[in-house]
Amino acid sequence: MSTDTPSSTSSRFLVVALCCVTIVIDGYDLIVYGTVVPTLVDGSAEWTLTAPQAGRIGAYALVGMLIGAMVIGTITDVVGRRRIMLGCIAWFSVAMALAAAAPTPELFGAARFVAGIGLGGVVPTAIALTIEYAHPRHRSTTNAVMFSGYSIGGIAAALVAIMVIPSLGWRAMFWIGAALGALLLPVAWRLLPESASYLLARGREAEARALADRFGLTLEQPAAPAEDAGAASTLKRLVAPNLVRGTLLFWLGTGVGLLLVYGLNTWLAQIMREAGYPLGSALAFLLVLNLGAIVGTPLLGAVADRVGSKPVTVGMFLVAALCIFLLSVPLPAPLLFVLVGVAGACTIGTTILVNAYTAAYYPVDMRATGLGWALGVGRLGAILGPLYGGAVLASGWGIEANFYAFAVPALLGALAMLFVPARGTSAVAT
Repeated sequence: MSTDTPSSTSSRFLVVALCCVTIVIDGYDLIVYGTVVPTLVDGSAEWTLTAPQAGRIGAYALVGMLIGAMVIGTITDVVGRRRIMLGCIAWFSVAMALAAAAPTPELFGAARFVAGIGLGGVVPTAIALTIEYAHPRHRSTTNAVMFSGYSIGGIAAALVAIMVIPSLGWRAMFWIGAALGALLLPVAWRLLPESASYLLARGREAEARALADRFGLTLEQPAAPAEDAGAASTLKRLVAPNLVRGTLLFWLGTGVGLLLVYGLNTWLAQIMREAGYPLGSALAFLLVLNLGAIVGTPLLGAVADRVGSKPVTVGMFLVAALCIFLLSVPLPAPLLFVLVGVAGACTIGTTILVNAYTAAYYPVDMRATGLGWALGVGRLGAILGPLYGGAVLASGWGIEANFYAFAVPALLGALAMLFVPARGTSAVAT
């Protein structure tokens, strides 16, 4: 077992910081599309999209993320996490430049799909590295802080758009995303280490122990020998008898969480508009939703490190259901803002903590694969969220139904996390 020193602690922080900056850019590059849609739809751009066209292009990136999370997440455990991180940063940076330069809507949509593959692939790798390099007693907290970079990137995209689009046009938003990735790539190339556990799983024990000594890591022995560590073998282990129940429940929990995240981010402002709030206040609810996640998720991550991921994720899903349900009740505006902030922490935040729970559940040598498939299958929830919210909104069932519709999936998420078994058993984990 390695001991922590001030030097190893600062080195660990550097690894987590690099992962966080990557996720900030990931969040910017994904959310940036939403900031340019009004320009592309209202005729201010050189070509005008219809609303269905804009919706399809928005979905292309999410489909790419689904593919990237599953395929690249699996490859990560085979070829190494450092290579995948660097490759994904380069990939989505080039794709952002292609989107900025796209001469037609069709090529623009193709560039967004390609970008989604890199954006989706980098997420399980960043989480796996963060979990490995975090202090063992603070893994959920560290991952929560790291992944709050996604919301920071989204807010940054909105703020940058306010200043940039009127003066430089919508394409500048994508050039900025490409430039951010281009700036990060050489820094990550120079400073980002490989996963020590990956090296150990590949039989490179001397290199793994050198990294462990440098960063103060405790090496985790792989669950499978190196000769059984290919992609096909790793995928089979996801559905082995000792893991299959947990795998399916993490897929469900991740999918429900992403449905809530993307559904609420897409429709909350419009729902509040239909409830009678002016546009400024309706957009403020959306901002509070994401600020709640940034503030609340690290705090809840610290609780998870103390009492365990299961009770915290179950409780967060239940609190999210309650807060979303209470939004249907006539309450003073300040109280509604509080409820939305808590709902943000317990929807966006819960998804982040479910990721950490998923990472800790699987053996270290298949951690990125398990995460990648949970995020990939869960991405179906992200794709469904905007469609689901739109269908309910168009149903004519009334304003209250919009909130009930999102409270019910939160209850389903709580049940999924409640029944995750202890690894290697059929009993419910405590």
